[in-house]
Amino acid sequence: MNVLIVYCHPSKNSFTYQVKEAFARGLAEAGHSYEISDLYAMNFNPIMSEEEYTREAFYHGETPISEDVSVEQKKINAADIIAFIYPDFWTASPAMLEGWFQRVWTYGFAYGDNPTMKVLDKAIFLMTMGGSLADEIRKIQVEAMQTVMIGDRMRTRAKKCEMYVFDEMTRGYNNDVNREERIGRFTKKAYEIGKKLDGNV
Repeated sequence: MNVLIVYCHPSKNSFTYQVKEAFARGLAEAGHSYEISDLYAMNFNPIMSEEEYTREAFYHGETPISEDVSVEQKKINAADIIAFIYPDFWTASPAMLEGWFQRVWTYGFAYGDNPTMKVLDKAIFLMTMGGSLADEIRKIQVEAMQTVMIGDRMRTRAKKCEMYVFDEMTRGYNNDVNREERIGRFTKKAYEIGKKLDGNV
């Protein structure tokens, strides 16, 4: 399988970076090929221009798209599976990833009468968060994020969608020992998700 990893985190000194590395290692050991769109490393521009807005708002499919957007769309159509790896920032993904969707999910590609985006076999979301899923408010927030990411953005664009949430990853707040234990457990889980991509983890 060919996997496109869309990775969005500003720092290598993060648990999210470790999740990405573990997931990619699992893919490689299982013999899958993969490509990484590291949005921060690429310095991806998340800001929609007025021209891009006009193209989308008035469904001007004849207006050319930017080269950086075209590159990402080609990566998607070359993949069988897409995996998004990112942290929860205030009940949303980082602004860079929000802008990636807004610019890459263009009219004629991701939506419209005859979209050219392929239907992917699977979309996987690996999200890290500081809060605990033991708290009811966090469960509600995750449900909201699932509605956005799976219900709206992927919708029928993938045959199957999976979201994994790695919680209680905050630093400090008397959580350091728990965090270290969870780093080991969760990176193993990310590795297994990559290695057992075609089956159940």
